Amino acid sequence: MEKYSGLEHVNVGSGKEVTIKELAELMKEVVGFEGNLVWDTSKPDGTPRKLMDSSKLAEVGWMPKISLKDGLIDTYKWYLENVKL
Repeated sequence: MEKYSGLEHVNVGSGKEVTIKELAELMKEVVGFEGNLVWDTSKPDGTPRKLMDSSKLAEVGWMPKISLKDGLIDTYKWYLENVKL
């Protein structure tokens, strides 16, 4: 944000689209869930595309330093270490 002085909101994202199924499978892997994911195909599947426009940050040279997977791993690790279950 050192290079941005606009008044509009700025989306922070990688610019890479991830489906809900891909995210669910990734979360399953990160947390070590060994069960099956069950999809209720009788329900609507929501908005077809959910890609956030992060072009404003890209224009000033910002790019994410960590992958989605690594961010999820770090966040889950922090959660396990800091939240009483």
